[in-house]
Amino acid sequence: MNHIPNDKPFSQACENNKRVILRVLEQAFANCRQVLEIGSGTGQHAVFLAEHLPHLIWHTSDQPHYHQGISAWIDEANVGNLKHPIPFTIGHDAFPHIDVDGVFTANTAHIMQREEVKLLMELVASHLPQGGMFCQYGPFTHSGKFTSESNQAFHLSLLERGYGGYRDINELTEWAPGLRLIKTIDMPANNHMLVWQKA
Repeated sequence: MNHIPNDKPFSQACENNKRVILRVLEQAFANCRQVLEIGSGTGQHAVFLAEHLPHLIWHTSDQPHYHQGISAWIDEANVGNLKHPIPFTIGHDAFPHIDVDGVFTANTAHIMQREEVKLLMELVASHLPQGGMFCQYGPFTHSGKFTSESNQAFHLSLLERGYGGYRDINELTEWAPGLRLIKTIDMPANNHMLVWQKA
């Protein structure tokens, strides 16, 4: 992770993809009122997306050691519909007690272990209301196939470093029968946005 001069955590990838993500969320979350972001990371996405989706209350969450950085972005931005981070580690904490009708996560599934991603899908499916939306951004495989050689190389490097690696869209679908995958959108840098709706 890089850092910018005022010592807020900074991710160039977040800076690069935030606008294309916003274009999807403007439609997917058009009828939502409260969104939980799982794995807010640096906090950059939260600040940008909450500012451009003012009809939403945007709740951040992550493991506690990320909270200081997320809060630094939130405090500086002073966006009224953006909430400070909730401690949420998949497999450790209960799903946050918030009445959300939307969930967003970016670049988390390939970092988490397989059983953690399975639990994530189950938790989102069980806590969203009927018609609720789940937008999941990142790199995925399709029926075991990678979208590029660089993606396959990155997957192997993740495994070598002890991360879970890429998840396949088919297995995500199996893990969350309560969710219906309504769109798979090609995004820059061989990523996708999976748009799910609670059946």
